[in-house]
Amino acid sequence: MVRGRHAMDLVILAVTLLLLTFGVVMVHSASSVLSMQKFHDPYYYLKRQLLWAGLGVAAMWAMSNYDYHNLRRWAPRLAVFSFALLVVVLIPGVGVNRNGSQAWLGIGSFGVQPSELAKLALVLFLAHYLADAGERMHSFARGFLPPLLLALGAVGLIMLEPDLGQSVVIMGTTVVMLFAAGARLGHLSALGGLGLAGFAALVAEDPERISRITSFLDPWSDPRGSGYQIIQSLYAIGSGGMLGLGLGNSRQKYLYLPEPQTDFIYSILSEELGFLGAATVLALFAVLVWRGFRTAIFAPDEFGALLAAGITGMIAVQMVINVGVVTGSIPATGVTLPFISYGGSSLTLMLTGVGILLNISKQTGAAAR
Repeated sequence: MVRGRHAMDLVILAVTLLLLTFGVVMVHSASSVLSMQKFHDPYYYLKRQLLWAGLGVAAMWAMSNYDYHNLRRWAPRLAVFSFALLVVVLIPGVGVNRNGSQAWLGIGSFGVQPSELAKLALVLFLAHYLADAGERMHSFARGFLPPLLLALGAVGLIMLEPDLGQSVVIMGTTVVMLFAAGARLGHLSALGGLGLAGFAALVAEDPERISRITSFLDPWSDPRGSGYQIIQSLYAIGSGGMLGLGLGNSRQKYLYLPEPQTDFIYSILSEELGFLGAATVLALFAVLVWRGFRTAIFAPDEFGALLAAGITGMIAVQMVINVGVVTGSIPATGVTLPFISYGGSSLTLMLTGVGILLNISKQTGAAAR
C-alpha cells in the first residue's frame, strides 16, 4: 500500500521545542541553589538535563522519520520487555531505591525508570490490539476487559515499587485509548467507579498516602509535616503575581520547596514568571494536545489514530495531574511536568513519543492541513 507523505506538523514540533526550552531554563533556575548545596556545582542539574534533552531530541527526530506502521510488529516485544524490566527493578540489590520508591535501574546518579518505558510500550501495544478490536469493543469480556487487564498488570507491578503517580497516568491514558477505540460509556463509567474504589483502598492501606489526602484537604492542619510541600508551593505561586519576581529570583528555591526542579517546578515557574508565564506554558500544552488529537482524527488508519490518541492522552493526563498537585487541586502523586521537569528517562521517552506523533502527522490526509 502506498501511503501519503506530507510535511510533519510544524505546530507540534514548534510547541514541543518551546516547552523543552522553557524546561531547560527553569530546571537551571529552580535547581541552582540545591545544586550548589549538594554538589558544589550550580550547573549540576542543568548539564544533565541538557544531555537528556539532546538524546531526546535525537530520538524525536529519528522517530519522526521512521514509519510508525513498522512499530506495530515491535509492539508485543516492547510490551514484554517493559514488563520484564518492571519485575527486574523490584529485585533487591538490582533496583535503586530513591525517596522510598524502588523504581530505578542504573549506576550512581544516572538511572532510568522502567515505568517510563512501560507507559510508552503500553500505548504502542494497546494501539496494536485495539486497532483490530472493531465491534468487539462493545463486548465487555471480549473487547474491553483484555486491554484493561494488561494495564492493571502494569499498574500492579508499578505499585509494588511503589509509585502511585505513574500508576494513575497509565490508567488515565488507558481510559483515553479505550474511549478512542469505541468502548461503551457504561463500561467506562463502571471502570471509573472501580478506579475510585481502588484508589481509596490503596490510600487506606498506606498511612503516608492518607496523610497526602488529609494535607490536600487542609494543608494547614500539619504545616510542618504532610502539608509542608503544598503550602510552600502555594506561597511560590501566590508570590509570582501577574508578572513574577523575575527569572532566577525565586525565594522558594532556597531550600523551602523540596526538589523544586522535579514535581514542583511549575510552582517555581509561576513564582518567577508570574501568571502570564504560567498561563503561557498551559496554553502551549493546550495547543500540543489539540494538534495531537487532530492528528489522531486525521490519521490514515486505526493503528495511527489510536497511537496518536494514546501519546497525546499520556502527555495531557500527566500535565493535568502535575498542575493539579502543585496548585492544591488534587492530592500529591509524585508526577513530573512533561518537557519541563528535570528527569532523564521521562524527558527522553516523552520526546520519543512526540517523534512518533510527528511521523503520524506526516501521513495524514490533506484535510488535516
